[in-house]
Amino acid sequence: MEDNKRANQLIKKILSDLDHTGIIFNTLSENLKKLREFAVSENQPVVAKALRLAYEHLDEFETFVAPIPTEDEYDEENPPEKITGSESMIYFINLIKKPDNPINKQELRSYIAFLEEFSI
Repeated sequence: MEDNKRANQLIKKILSDLDHTGIIFNTLSENLKKLREFAVSENQPVVAKALRLAYEHLDEFETFVAPIPTEDEYDEENPPEKITGSESMIYFINLIKKPDNPINKQELRSYIAFLEEFSI
């Protein structure tokens, strides 16, 4: 998706909207559906699945509760703070900007795992 100008314009629009107004679930969901079309056409299955699960989650819950993936070790008395909502969606979209980066792909898989488990 890095080289696709239309996909990058849509990513910039999504990030700008999130930065200025936060999550407006119906608009964001529609934009994620459009962005998924680019991922499918560019044969990016991890990105396509992550986007599908994200917009389905938005459609069902009208918010984004998936936390930013973390590798922090913690004990039960001091769990790490879970960052969700607009901040997590911004992070999620930024991962999609460079989907071939192995770390980004792994973190997208973390989002996928959370969203699949959350919806059960």
